[in-house]
Amino acid sequence: MTKMMILCLPQSIKMLSKPAVLIMTAVFLVSPSSAAAFQGGNKVEMLTPGMPLPSLSGEYLTGRKAVLPQAASARIALLALGFTYDSRFAVEDWTGRFRKEFGTAHGITFYEIPMIGGMARLGRWFIDSGMRKGTPKELHENVITVYGGGDPWKKRLGFKNGDDAYLILIDSKGVVRWTHSGQFDEARFAELAGLVRKLIEDSPAISTPPQ
Repeated sequence: MTKMMILCLPQSIKMLSKPAVLIMTAVFLVSPSSAAAFQGGNKVEMLTPGMPLPSLSGEYLTGRKAVLPQAASARIALLALGFTYDSRFAVEDWTGRFRKEFGTAHGITFYEIPMIGGMARLGRWFIDSGMRKGTPKELHENVITVYGGGDPWKKRLGFKNGDDAYLILIDSKGVVRWTHSGQFDEARFAELAGLVRKLIEDSPAISTPPQ
């Protein structure tokens, strides 16, 4: 028996070449022994509020290296992770609503984070090129692509449904303050927005923009 690993990308990919589409929709087969080896190592804990965010490394669409939580630079940040191609819809729904609510606020940012199956490195150029074409240039550093290492994050976030967005809110110190998974929900967004406003009130450096 084999385990299937399916690639994922966010909704921002709208102008991909045919080779890139074939790579994105490909299904990679991994033997059980290989999968077990990949998941081995230290125990991975579920993320809960109050925990520091574990390091997550990838690249912005500009090509620069990005490492969270450091990349948030003392800002409140919403991280929206997607583990399958179809999760792009939920990811974009959440970040779009977040931008509408806090897009002009000082000290707040967001990141769309496609968690792309490690074997997709073979098509990395096509994938990254397609995302750059389909994403407004001013948002290229709001997308961080991560190739490989998805299994520990699935465990941390209680992965169940591949179509869902997996959300993490971190404060200005990189501490997890809220997690959620699912399709966009206005009631849950109101909960998130309320928490963001409370964090702003409790953080003088954020609530007072630089002069």
